[in-house]
Amino acid sequence: MLHTRKSYHGMVVAPHHLAAEAGSRVLAEGGNAVEAMVAAAAAIAVVYPHMNSLGGDNFWIIHEPGTTPVGIDACGSAGCEVDIARYKKAGYSAIPGRGADAALTMAGAVSGWNTALAHSATWRGKLPVSRLFEDAIHYAEAGVPVCATLANNAAAKLAELKDAPGFAEAYLKTGEPPALGDLHKQTALAQTLRQLARDGLESFYTGDLSKNIISELASAGSPLTAADFADHQARQVDLLSLEIDGHQLYNLPPPTQGLASLMLLGVFDRLKNQSIDDFDYIHALLESTKQAFRVRDKHVGDPAYMRTPAEEFLKPDYLDELAAKIDRKVAQPWPDAVPGGDTVWLGAIDSEGRSVSFIQSIYWEFGSGVVLPSTGITWQNRGTSFSLDENHHNCLKPGRKPFHTIQPALALLNDGRVMPYGTMGGEGQPQTQAMVFSRYALGGCDLQQSITAPRWLLGKTWGSDVTNLRIENRFAPEVYEQLKSAGHDVEVIGDFDEVMGHAGALVRHPNGLIEGASDPRSDGAASVADRA
Repeated sequence: MLHTRKSYHGMVVAPHHLAAEAGSRVLAEGGNAVEAMVAAAAAIAVVYPHMNSLGGDNFWIIHEPGTTPVGIDACGSAGCEVDIARYKKAGYSAIPGRGADAALTMAGAVSGWNTALAHSATWRGKLPVSRLFEDAIHYAEAGVPVCATLANNAAAKLAELKDAPGFAEAYLKTGEPPALGDLHKQTALAQTLRQLARDGLESFYTGDLSKNIISELASAGSPLTAADFADHQARQVDLLSLEIDGHQLYNLPPPTQGLASLMLLGVFDRLKNQSIDDFDYIHALLESTKQAFRVRDKHVGDPAYMRTPAEEFLKPDYLDELAAKIDRKVAQPWPDAVPGGDTVWLGAIDSEGRSVSFIQSIYWEFGSGVVLPSTGITWQNRGTSFSLDENHHNCLKPGRKPFHTIQPALALLNDGRVMPYGTMGGEGQPQTQAMVFSRYALGGCDLQQSITAPRWLLGKTWGSDVTNLRIENRFAPEVYEQLKSAGHDVEVIGDFDEVMGHAGALVRHPNGLIEGASDPRSDGAASVADRA
């Protein structure tokens, strides 16, 4: 049984323990929360390469005590020469999930690191990038043991990945995927990280490194161009916010589904459910999920194209209207949902109380499957969320941002506690965020128990196209029958099933005590920044 970790010196949570330790080492050396997060983010791009990469995107929530949290959107757009006609001419009815034609959006991850470090400079951040990348470079060169989730996903998706440019050379040995415990080295990626540390993170987009990346993408057949690299930049954004019982919740605006995460909890709050983990609690969250997802699936995408501002859907009268549609005993029919993806959530809090909630992704496991040979970078396939239907609210257009399932969360609790939290898991992200927050902040559960407790998932997530209600087998037996009787399409699954995602959370108390909890479904840890 995992226990909530506690410290006054700072802490990092990540779904792989080596990434958490990379971040906590930075905190122990006097680095701040943003510097620790960049170290952890670089490390996890190496040790969890099926989940995220320098060829993906990330989003940030950064909070300094006494200030309003700020957001960073480091999402890459569709290439400037990419449009629906290109894909239809090639004979596609939908954007492919793998291969060079799936690598159609820019990678924003490195720009997110760079923008966050510029913010960190206002906190007198002083550690050089070469130090922040130290662990990532070491693990890329020396290698890391292949964990179960990497081995399982490589084997399960081999048929659709093996022919993607560069994938076989990067991951296969004599045609076979990596096995559990194999030593996986990424020497090309180590050199890329060294070059970024030497030339500056902006060199990913405008320097010698970018020229190499652009050339190799073109050789693979990707439609991205030098103009896409030169035009890309991460941007600071105003966060969406919602108050529940005096707790102020923050999440990312579109193109992420952060709106759905807040709406879900806003509708649930109006049902005034007082219990935890019984039928009433689960049913209320499930029906709130349906209301929030229907709005998301109709409206959310690149904010430049949205007809209704996201904030309109968080107004009290609108949430009241959605809550009134819910039957407390009967499940509404549930239509098909959108696909999920592969992601990592990480959190950090330093000894000064500065906190970060961070998420990084390449969408599906291994993204597009395209691995650039001389840089070791795996490119994302986030553009598969675009539609090739010109009348769809999220249709493909040049320079348009894709819809993102990923979104980190942060809450300022009504007693002064600060709570960065989040998870990977496609459709499951808003649902798991709601479970973790409601169990801890509303139900009084221990932080670790709020994450360890059994979970459910309505809709699709990473590595799966199932849309029914999957629920772990550790709830009280009568709960499953009550859910079925209410009309939910229930599938009982294992006790700690990875399909439920990898959640994590940190909480800083007003007295400076920091608590951290990691998901037993992952390879993660809450790593304490112990100082000598």
